[in-house]
Amino acid sequence: MDNCEEILKVLLEAIKSNGANNGVQQNSSEIPVGISNRHIHLSQKDLESLFGKDYELTKIKDLSQPGQYACKEVVTICGPKGAIEKVRILGPVRSKTQVEVLAGDCIKLGTVPHVKLSGDLSRTSGITVVGAKGSVQIEEGLIVAQRHIHMTPENARNLGVHDGEIVSIKFDDLRGGIYSNVAIRANDSSKLECHLDIEEANAMGINSKSKITIVK
Repeated sequence: MDNCEEILKVLLEAIKSNGANNGVQQNSSEIPVGISNRHIHLSQKDLESLFGKDYELTKIKDLSQPGQYACKEVVTICGPKGAIEKVRILGPVRSKTQVEVLAGDCIKLGTVPHVKLSGDLSRTSGITVVGAKGSVQIEEGLIVAQRHIHMTPENARNLGVHDGEIVSIKFDDLRGGIYSNVAIRANDSSKLECHLDIEEANAMGINSKSKITIVK
């Protein structure tokens, strides 16, 4: 009888342990979501043209990606047909000014919605940016951000993907579905997170607490 009880105890522990491991494996494939609205990254030169010589950005909140933050300062962006006010600046400054808008914003601005990854500004639309003390006209740099997932190289290995790979993502919910053409951006300075803009998130009922999975 004692032997039977001992065997039963071992079996129960094994089942419990296996269930816990399965939970870890399932959770490890789930990726948190970051949802972005329109915003702008400025070069130091353009920052000074908009706010004054030697101006420094005022950080109000750290963002999820290491070293990135939202700033107190906002600008107005002006296109051929219209303008959008109170566009938030994100820091730190960059080598080139980049304006990230929603696809719907391009209708109001009267600009072409070029879908690009951050940093790929060639053959994109220009825009006028108006700040507190001046304005600048950039020849290119207005983009609609391509869907992408930030991660470390270790995350990439665990998820079976690599930097630059294009994958699809799935969200299981009442309005969920699959988005394709999602770029993997893997480097040592990133934190695991899928970035969608607010239009994409709303279309599938995704919020900041949602989790997505990669499908191929």
